[in-house]
Amino acid sequence: MFIKLSICITTYNRGRFIGETLDSILGQMMSGVELVIVDGASPDNTPEVMAQYLLRHSEIRYFREQENSGVDGDYDKAVGYARGEYCWLMTDDDLLCPRAISRVLESINGEFDLVVVNSEVRNVDFSRVLETRLLKFTSDREYAAKDGEEFFSEVANYLSFIGGVVMKRNLWLERDRSSYYGTLFIHVGVIFQHPPINRIKVIADPLIIIRYGNAMWTSRGFEIWMFKWPQLIWSFPDFSDQSKSAVCSKEPWRPIKKLILYRATGGYTFSEYRHFIADRTKGLSRGVYMAIAVFPAAIANVLVSLYCVFVNRNARSVLYDLSRSRNATWVSRFLARFL
Repeated sequence: MFIKLSICITTYNRGRFIGETLDSILGQMMSGVELVIVDGASPDNTPEVMAQYLLRHSEIRYFREQENSGVDGDYDKAVGYARGEYCWLMTDDDLLCPRAISRVLESINGEFDLVVVNSEVRNVDFSRVLETRLLKFTSDREYAAKDGEEFFSEVANYLSFIGGVVMKRNLWLERDRSSYYGTLFIHVGVIFQHPPINRIKVIADPLIIIRYGNAMWTSRGFEIWMFKWPQLIWSFPDFSDQSKSAVCSKEPWRPIKKLILYRATGGYTFSEYRHFIADRTKGLSRGVYMAIAVFPAAIANVLVSLYCVFVNRNARSVLYDLSRSRNATWVSRFLARFL
């Protein structure tokens, strides 16, 4: 049977969540679609959970690795195992919306090399909507190779979320992947390397529900978003500095407000200051950055929570982070209920 679409999931220690993800997918599977799951040697009960699904669903192909290759290596393996013309790089704890698979099949139809799927963002138990559309498009868009700069500036930031990527498998395999192992964003490297991708479509309607606040790399958030992500974005030679700045600044850690936010959520401590900031600053600015790192985190949490409520009322996700951080107080938890 010809496989049109392979939904490729990599998973690690998600035994508690992957069943809900699979249920949202399997209820809408159809002919020509397969589900490929690469388990990066999870030490939890993931194999037991998967065993139950494998008994009931022949369309699942489950590969349990002997060792963890990291998120980049495991997604690359998943595409390698896949048999579909297209691969959807889905996540292991989020949900597909009803009819998501049929919408994607209608969109790819051999016409596009890359399809980007929009997402809705909810809290960790899906009970509250934090963002109705993570990508702020209200209608579908199409891009040709000549529109690469526009696509980069408008969509690259959204693509930090891998679950929205549907790509031709042979195109993925033709492009450099190994250079992006360890970046945590192999798909971004594959998409934006040279030469530009010819035919791209963005589906504006959210087809994925993101379980916000459940990322495996939360404890490394400061390093990832302040250094690894901007280093990757600024490494692509085909795009102007103006377009790169539209995605993220070259040194996003420099603004004081950004560091105060990370201090409030527990992401910026004296350890982060010592490892990432101290050698990059000098004089008075070094003293300021160090002072923020040792400022009482609970007080910072309260102050930033009040700012979100009374100044920036669109910051639902930020306030949610504040209310769930290890520095949360009754103030931030109380305020999060009303924003």
